[in-house]
Amino acid sequence: MSKKGIFLLITSIFLLCLLICTFIFQDDISGYYGYTNSIQALSYYGSRGQEVIDIQAKLYRWGYYKGIVDGIYGYSTYQAVRSFQAKNGLRVDGVAGSQTLAALGLPTGVSRGTTRTSVSGNKDLNLLAHLIHGEARGEPYTGQVAVAAVILNRVDDSRFPKTIAGVIYQPGAFDAVEDGQINLEPDANAYKAARDALNGWDPSGGAVYYFNPATATSKWIWTRTIITQIGKHIFAR
Repeated sequence: MSKKGIFLLITSIFLLCLLICTFIFQDDISGYYGYTNSIQALSYYGSRGQEVIDIQAKLYRWGYYKGIVDGIYGYSTYQAVRSFQAKNGLRVDGVAGSQTLAALGLPTGVSRGTTRTSVSGNKDLNLLAHLIHGEARGEPYTGQVAVAAVILNRVDDSRFPKTIAGVIYQPGAFDAVEDGQINLEPDANAYKAARDALNGWDPSGGAVYYFNPATATSKWIWTRTIITQIGKHIFAR
């Protein structure tokens, strides 16, 4: 056999072995790059289009993404998605699969209910929405998110209870609990604001208090460091 024939034979054997190995270990290879059969990768590094624009816009709004909203899933978008996933208890792989898109409030291509029944399963989301509706309905949307952010900031503060329910039902903490308005049925905006806060948006600037200066009777609340005012509420730390 000529040298050329031997070379072609060795090359053919090598390619055949490579194809066999790829088929046998396809799950391991997919898992290594972050794409598995169990997770539907809808947008990922290198993707382009409207869905990527929507992802970037959400992440930019919540402070995860600092780049240009250009519809190109580059390294900055990949890193922002990973940060969002880590913050929200999702698999940290930088891939915008169905679970990550759902957490972002974006269409996933997966058939699922989006009515009140689906959101009621999340007790924290549901309770936050009730608190927002009872405390801040009629306020600007940003102000509603800020009220929810105050709750979450208190959960992270050692001076307050460590759960959302504990913070909300702490005696004397919120008027809506005292007067029963927390039991009113939240509207869609309240659920949306609660979800935005849970996903990391904090328009309050890290506040752990808020109050309406027109109705506040406590002199102590005025000793807090004021951060910002949104609508009728002053937010402070």
